Amino acid sequence: MTKKRVIAIVAFNGFQILDVSGPASVFSSANDALNKKVYQVIFLSAQGGMIKSSSGLEIKTIALRNIENIDTLLIAGGDEYGIDELIKDKTATNLIKKNTLKAKRYGSICTGAYVLGRLGLLNGKRITTHWNYCEKLAKEVPTAVVDSNALYVNDKRVWTSAGVTTGIDMSLQIVANDYGNLISNQIAQRLVLYARRPGYQSQFSPVLTAQSNAEPFIELVNWIKENISKHIDAEVMAKIAEMSHRNFYRKFFDSFGVTPAQYVKSVRIDMAKDMLSTNAPLKTIAKLTGFTSVSQLTRVFETLNGISPNLFRQLNQH
Repeated sequence: MTKKRVIAIVAFNGFQILDVSGPASVFSSANDALNKKVYQVIFLSAQGGMIKSSSGLEIKTIALRNIENIDTLLIAGGDEYGIDELIKDKTATNLIKKNTLKAKRYGSICTGAYVLGRLGLLNGKRITTHWNYCEKLAKEVPTAVVDSNALYVNDKRVWTSAGVTTGIDMSLQIVANDYGNLISNQIAQRLVLYARRPGYQSQFSPVLTAQSNAEPFIELVNWIKENISKHIDAEVMAKIAEMSHRNFYRKFFDSFGVTPAQYVKSVRIDMAKDMLSTNAPLKTIAKLTGFTSVSQLTRVFETLNGISPNLFRQLNQH
């Protein structure tokens, strides 16, 4: 009989529902994909019983004191008040520390990192959290290296994610480490995800950032993504945006803080990074992302990332 890995997710009043339901869905889907119950997902809180999320949905939890033999312990993020209340509960925090010592791995989703940080469980580690809280977390845990760019980070036994949907990305990688990429990819397909996102992918997607910060250019941003394999310069972009070249260049730079050419390069490289997680040849990736040759792709990639596409691929294979 297969021994089940217990995945314990610690929550509190005011927790973010997706920080709990996202990872739970991934691990329960792994049971379906493998056709056997390899994971048992349980929800914990300081006292047990019903707790309410920030969206008003409630879940039933088990008291921390009743749990042992945890394979993976994850702390959900949520309201600052709820986090503070959990940290003030000395019995609960002692139990969290006790279980992290015994667990195969432990970690957090979003602001759950504050709980681990205040308990001294992130000292000297490379970690992340939601970009809006990275600076504060760096002050809370000065010995840690806070990566404000990554979707999730794995440092030996410690796993931390940027928050909300990135808890799904991190959980998929945990499953991949346990049972292989094939199973993890099947789960992503079952959950109808657009793609499995690797941890190195930026929290600041150039397309998403553009959509958030530059309403007048939303149609252009979408057009660039759909036509990234084609030749795209400022003149072409100005025409799509229905502006004069000079007016377009000025407004684009004011909105994005980069030139049109720099923006297009960032989109090309962002898409190339995703393709490097596949077995596609560099020649194919270069063509699909609008580079004239592998050497041009390599040159731009090294300029923006400090390493070659081939080394990047090797470092991010699991």
